[in-house]
Amino acid sequence: MNYRISTGMMYQQSISTMLAKQAKLAHTQQQLSSGLKLVTAKDDPVAAGTAVGLDRALAELERFAMNGNAVQNRLGLQENALTQVGDAMARIHELTIQANNAALGDDSRRAISTELKAIYAGLLDLANSTDGAGRYLFGGTADGSAPFAIAGGNVIYSGDQTQRQVEVAPDMFVSDTLPGSEVFIRLRTGDGRIDGSAAAGNTGTGLLMDFSVTDTGAWTGGTYQISFIGADTYEVRDAGNALIASGTYAKGESIAFAGVQVKLDGQPAAGDSFTLGPAGTRDIFATVRGLIDTLETNPTTDAQRAAMQNGLQSAMRDIATAQGSMIDARASGGAQLSAIDDAAALREANSVTLKGTLSTLRDLDWAEAIGRYEMENTALQAAQTVFMQMQSLSLFKLMR
Repeated sequence: MNYRISTGMMYQQSISTMLAKQAKLAHTQQQLSSGLKLVTAKDDPVAAGTAVGLDRALAELERFAMNGNAVQNRLGLQENALTQVGDAMARIHELTIQANNAALGDDSRRAISTELKAIYAGLLDLANSTDGAGRYLFGGTADGSAPFAIAGGNVIYSGDQTQRQVEVAPDMFVSDTLPGSEVFIRLRTGDGRIDGSAAAGNTGTGLLMDFSVTDTGAWTGGTYQISFIGADTYEVRDAGNALIASGTYAKGESIAFAGVQVKLDGQPAAGDSFTLGPAGTRDIFATVRGLIDTLETNPTTDAQRAAMQNGLQSAMRDIATAQGSMIDARASGGAQLSAIDDAAALREANSVTLKGTLSTLRDLDWAEAIGRYEMENTALQAAQTVFMQMQSLSLFKLMR
């Protein structure tokens, strides 16, 4: 069987060879001009798919960084606001100690009251601090409007009690600013564990100076009342009116019962009483407002002066406990800021790893690509030379 190789077929094969080599050379030139090994997905479908996944991971890290910057700004502003609140609380404590001086006149107390009113207004402004983007720091997740307002002479809180959790690195969350209910509203009274007060109708000059839990095993968390049945005799009863202790009162000495030690001063009258029980909660604005009202009573009798001093003593305890709460709030924010720094370091480490892997998949090996370019260019030139020589292979040319 005879096979015939036509001149047209040889021409077609030569042209196809040159076109294929030109396509390879053009692809290599495109790689060299872009610096990328993967010019199109068909170059390496598996590597191209992996690279797309790595691009998404890098974009996610950038989003986490934006989240971190936003919450870091809010936490930094919270720290500034709480620092000013702490300074205000320290000043209130100083003024309360100053006002508790029995030799202080009514005019001096009114001056202190005036300064306390200014501090009160400043605290309200700090509680309504914003983050510079129109969102309120202490509103919880309901931060689109001012969380604190005055209604009926009292400060009300309209935010919620939710603290946002913000993802700042893969599976790593930090807490946003504290809700105002935790910072300004639900503050413990007394020493934070127990609280005490003098009855409003006391007629003597007895002062509730101090109290503390001395035996945690004996302290049951109940409410007790110290009642004076005479000028120097007392009895202690629990909430069920059961007699717990009784004794003779001596000025300046402590009364101990149920794991608690209470120190009284002054001279209580028969029928006077003092209550001691678990610490409750009160907002800082009510505490300051009560302190202002106490300073504006203008006492004229010994019993009224004792009531004012008892009120000032109670305010000092509440203010000191509130100061501790502010320190705890600042510490909480500081811990979140530290966590944000840790997250930034983690993001940076992950980013370096991902970019290194992505470079291995996508970036061009310049030495290999240049060598391949030279080889493909030589092959194309050889194909072109063969084609030129093939043009001269004709019987008509040999017959001339």
